[in-house]
Amino acid sequence: MKLPPIVLVTGTDTGVGKTVTTAALASALQAEGRSVAVYKPCQSGAAVGDSDCTEIARLAGPLTAEAGVVLQEPLAPVPAAALDRVALPRLAAHATRVRELASTHDHVLVEGSGGLLVELDHDGGTLADLGRHLGPDAGFVVVARPALGTLNHTALTLEALERRDLAIQGVVLGSWPDDPGVLEHGNRVTLGASRPLLGVIPERAADLPPVTFREASAHWLSGAWS
Repeated sequence: MKLPPIVLVTGTDTGVGKTVTTAALASALQAEGRSVAVYKPCQSGAAVGDSDCTEIARLAGPLTAEAGVVLQEPLAPVPAAALDRVALPRLAAHATRVRELASTHDHVLVEGSGGLLVELDHDGGTLADLGRHLGPDAGFVVVARPALGTLNHTALTLEALERRDLAIQGVVLGSWPDDPGVLEHGNRVTLGASRPLLGVIPERAADLPPVTFREASAHWLSGAWS
């Protein structure tokens, strides 16, 4: 799989499938014999269900998975931290931990919160800024919806990465419908023509038995091997 040691998984919005994509990437890499760690700088909404790290470990199998900070409110990190009365770690602290994990694993997958430019600390630092901290060993995977509006949302996210000279590995469609129509197929073709399309994750993939999820992950992400 042609992925750098550190992969930052961002999305065009919240709820586009970043967690299931991260789990699929982790599963596919582990199937190739790679050691994988998952790091989530800011986990919010911990009061309304299991953490993303727990879900990734459930789907991908045993691996190192941890969050930099866990917040109770299902909000963006800064307002969630304000309500929880928690001081957010600075980006430099997240970068240090990611590098530590990278020193003992073949790959570290870093899952963002919401979209690329959501603030992760009190200084306005974003996942894009974390990518800058991590340097040339890091690259971004952008998870997008296949639905109406995705072309603009994806283009804006890719442009923001390009303007910051951050490496883009490609795009993943995070919730491919069971019965795609002209719209979804057209968006898939258009997105794949402008950027590497690393894969397509079916909707409700997280509902599959974990063993089935792991077996299918490499097929879903076949574009990451080419």
